[in-house]
Amino acid sequence: MSSLRKAAKSGQRTHRERGQLSSRQHLGLLEKKKDYKLRARDYHKKKDYIKALKKKALDRNPEEFYFKMINSKLMDGIHTEKEKEETVTDEQMKLIQSQDLKYVNYKRTVEMKKIEKLKANHHMLDGTSAKTQNKHTFFVDSVKEAKRFDPAKHLDTLPELLHRKFNRPTTEMLKKTKIQGETDEYTLEYLAKQRSKQYKELTSRIDREKELNIVVQKMETKKNLMDKRQKIKEKEETKTSAAVYKWIPQKTEDKRKRRDKNISSCL
Repeated sequence: MSSLRKAAKSGQRTHRERGQLSSRQHLGLLEKKKDYKLRARDYHKKKDYIKALKKKALDRNPEEFYFKMINSKLMDGIHTEKEKEETVTDEQMKLIQSQDLKYVNYKRTVEMKKIEKLKANHHMLDGTSAKTQNKHTFFVDSVKEAKRFDPAKHLDTLPELLHRKFNRPTTEMLKKTKIQGETDEYTLEYLAKQRSKQYKELTSRIDREKELNIVVQKMETKKNLMDKRQKIKEKEETKTSAAVYKWIPQKTEDKRKRRDKNISSCL
């Protein structure tokens, strides 16, 4: 019977609401029931939303805090997250993603051995010049002595050699010894260029070793984070250092769990 009833309804004429009267055309289209339902539903939805916001504002805790409050800002009326500073350089990311910890440690050891070899063969100079930026302070008893003080006379060397922090012979040594090695200008210039090249290599290897050390620290931290024990983050990760975590001792963690269990059982 129900199927016959449905079949009978399917043949019925669809109900159509009348349109706007010609005498009322200036008032626009006549609103139908379906239009009213949509408008009413939208009105009540907005009304309920405003009511919920008012209730939330009344129940708000003045000491409430979320990290989004400081990590986001309004841009054209829209909340957008602030751009965070990059903590990993492109080179570090490539190494972390493509190489394992043992390989990076091996490469760091190789760099350290090369650095030690270069340091053993050469004096540590500040750039290509033998001039030093630090100062040698001499103490005297009075202001008069300070005015009359002659560093070349005090160190028993020539004024031209005062800027050196290595290979600074005394005047007596210069009188006794003869000049050894190359003295022509072309050879001395060539040797200076070679020395400059070697110091540049040493500087780049030291920087490379530092980068590898940072990568090793970050990879070890990532490996240690696999431990399921509770931990506290004490320092954020940066380009020059790994993040620092403090693991809670097992006994302290067990005590805390037992205490939480006792509180929940009391409640």
